Amino acid sequence: MSTQADIKSIDTLSLVKLAMISYAHESSQALADIEIEGQRGIDWITVDRAAFWKAEMRRAADGVNQAIKDLEHCRTYKKVGDNTPACAEEKKNLEKARKRLQRAEEKLELVRRWTPVVLQQFRETCVRLVRFREIIDVDCPRAIARIEQMLTALENYQTVTSPSGTNTSGTSTAVKSVAR
Repeated sequence: MSTQADIKSIDTLSLVKLAMISYAHESSQALADIEIEGQRGIDWITVDRAAFWKAEMRRAADGVNQAIKDLEHCRTYKKVGDNTPACAEEKKNLEKARKRLQRAEEKLELVRRWTPVVLQQFRETCVRLVRFREIIDVDCPRAIARIEQMLTALENYQTVTSPSGTNTSGTSTAVKSVAR
């Protein structure tokens, strides 16, 4: 294994540092977005949909009650002699109202059943993202600091001169290149 570094360009190391800073920032932003969007989805299911289907169930139950009243009204007040009216429209409305109520009950039950599952999955996902967050918050700054140390050491190395008045690259100190 070689003990010498083969540095071709200090500028490349500076670009790596800038890329690492950009990566850390963009990754941190992406993680924050993931957490916000995930929480928004959780809230939509656990709060919004639960409230919606609960209210929809109440409205549907009111609709069933109203349809029953309408059917009774039809049977009672539209009676001609001994003939009981068919009240087909009222029966159809009652059936629609019952189906609407059944659908609302099913949806509310689905929300209740899936809420703990979704919450658990979201928690597990957040736990998995903790390691990535550690990389971004701890490892990336360490790597950036290490690159900065390397850049400082290389810049110091460039300015070191040998006893004969030339720098380590063999050029005179008077003709030193600042270009990296």
